[in-house]
Amino acid sequence: MSSFEASNGTSLSGNGKKMVSPAPPSLNGTRHRPMTPLRAIRGVFCLVIYLLTAFMMLVYWSPLSTLLLRLFSVHYSRKATSMLFGAWLSLWPFLFEKINKTKVFFSGESVPRDRRVVLFANHRTEVDWMYLWDLALRKGRLGYIKYVLKRSLMRIPIFSWGFHIFEFISVERKWEVDATTMRKKLSTFKDARDPLWLAVFPEGTDYTEQKCIRSQQFAAENGLPILKNVLLPKTKGFCACIGALRNSLDAVYDITIAYKHNCPTFTDNAFGVDPSEVHIHVQRILLHEIPAHETEASAWLMERFKLKDQLLADFAARGHFLQQGTEGDLPMGECLLKLSAVISSTCLFTYLTFCSSVWFKVYVVLSCAYLTFITYFGVMPKPILGFAGKKTM
Repeated sequence: MSSFEASNGTSLSGNGKKMVSPAPPSLNGTRHRPMTPLRAIRGVFCLVIYLLTAFMMLVYWSPLSTLLLRLFSVHYSRKATSMLFGAWLSLWPFLFEKINKTKVFFSGESVPRDRRVVLFANHRTEVDWMYLWDLALRKGRLGYIKYVLKRSLMRIPIFSWGFHIFEFISVERKWEVDATTMRKKLSTFKDARDPLWLAVFPEGTDYTEQKCIRSQQFAAENGLPILKNVLLPKTKGFCACIGALRNSLDAVYDITIAYKHNCPTFTDNAFGVDPSEVHIHVQRILLHEIPAHETEASAWLMERFKLKDQLLADFAARGHFLQQGTEGDLPMGECLLKLSAVISSTCLFTYLTFCSSVWFKVYVVLSCAYLTFITYFGVMPKPILGFAGKKTM
């Protein structure tokens, strides 16, 4: 693109349309906390604990919750999976808020408990999705949150097993490839008895200056809004989610995530060097406010991202969202109870695997083979004799 910088921070594309420069980084990469040797050791220790607990929880519990129970009831299989593995997921908010001392601020509206919802959020960095766990834990829905995520993440050892048994939707980010996969997966989420938090990131990738420039160029060439703090949303996946689940949802929530000072990476989170503050703004949207026709729904989503772009600009100027303080702190007692349960069961499973009967070793091997098979082929066991244990809508 041939362009020259204008004095007001905008640029002109080759067709003469005005473009806005991306938002500048706030602290030029300076971390909130220094990476000390002690912090590095603590971070490595935490990652080892998380990996070991994930492995042991998956290989010992998955055959029971996602195979044995699911042969008779999808509904109760999902409940058991949510309870067992939601306890493991709660270790991450505990790391963020209690160990790393990251302050998480919620603003806007409060999400009621016991609701089936779709959440759509901006994608500022690679770990935005992990901070939605902080909200879900407060609402008792941590085990029921599901994500639309890129398929490359399904190649991560061990964690890909977890993504699959949680029934995340993996996509190639090419609609001609993903359309059938998404609609098939979404059709399994229609039972109103199953709690559901489906999280979607319509931008399709995390924000960078280079991606923002390409997004602005595309917008200028196609008469779309030129956004500074978010990328143009890809609307087809969002519209597919709403279209498939509209009759079984209670509401849709527009989530805007912002970071004070720096946008963190996964390693920043693991070692506790960033972020200092995470700000999450929540706005409830009723289903009838979202047009049913895909073209109109796409235009509606584009308008929402214009508002989101302005909301992030206001955050950059003000340092916080308005109506802050809609959620309280994580309860320390509940966090410690779940932490103790996960660590204790992991110690027991480790002992059984390495120091007990050979049959436990056989169980672990068979469980690993089962998890590898269902994850690789993208399948889940189906109820026998046509009995699903639930009523679909």
